[in-house]
Amino acid sequence: MTDDGFFREVNEELRSDKVKAFWKRYGSLLIGAVVALVVGTGVFAFYEYWTEKQASQSGDQFLAALNLVRDGKNDEALKTLDQLEKDGYGAYPVLARMRAAGVIAQKGDLAGAVVAFDKVSADTSIPQAIRDLAKLRAAFILVDTGSYDDVASRAEPLSSESNPMRHSAREALGLAAWKAGRGADATKLFQQISDDQAAPANVRQFADTMLDLLKSTGATPAAAAG
Repeated sequence: MTDDGFFREVNEELRSDKVKAFWKRYGSLLIGAVVALVVGTGVFAFYEYWTEKQASQSGDQFLAALNLVRDGKNDEALKTLDQLEKDGYGAYPVLARMRAAGVIAQKGDLAGAVVAFDKVSADTSIPQAIRDLAKLRAAFILVDTGSYDDVASRAEPLSSESNPMRHSAREALGLAAWKAGRGADATKLFQQISDDQAAPANVRQFADTMLDLLKSTGATPAAAAG
C-alpha cells in the first residue's frame, strides 16, 4: 500500500469516527428536526387545503342564499344564511348576518330588520366598518318608521368630517329632519353634503334636489336659504 493510500484510509477512518461521534451526540436532535420539518410542512399544507375548502364551501353557500333571494325564496334564503352564520368560515358569518337583516327588511318586517342590524352594530367582535354600515342601514329604515332621534342615535356618530360614511349618514339625518318638520336642520345637513367635494356625485345631486325642494316648499328659513 502506498503512503497516499495508507493516509487516505486513515483519513476515512478518522472521518468515519468523527461522523459516528457526531451522530451519537446529535443524531436524535437531527431526527427530531427532520420530523418536525416534515410534520410542519404537512400541517401547513393541510391547513391551506382545509382553509381553501372551507372558504369555498362558505362562498358557495352564500351564493346559493343570494340566488334564493333573487328568486323570491326569502324564507329558504334566511335558513341558508342562518346556517352560514353558525358554520361559515372567515368573513362569511358576518356577511350572512348583514344579508339576513336585509332579507328581513325585504319581507316587510322593518322592526325586525332594525333589531338585526343593531345586533351587528353592537357586536365588538365584528370589524368597525361593518358595524358602522349596520348602523347606517338601520338609520335609513328608521327614516320611514322611526323618529328623528331614532335615526340620529345611529347616524350622528357617523356624520363627523373624518368618517368615510358621513355623506350617507348626513343624508339619513337630513331626510329624518325633513320628515320631522325641521327644515333648518335638514337644509344644513344637505348643504354640508352639497359642499363636500369628496361626496359621490349622485349623493351631491340628491342633496341639491332636496335643497331645491326645501326652498320651494318654504321649509327652508330665509336666513338659511341665503
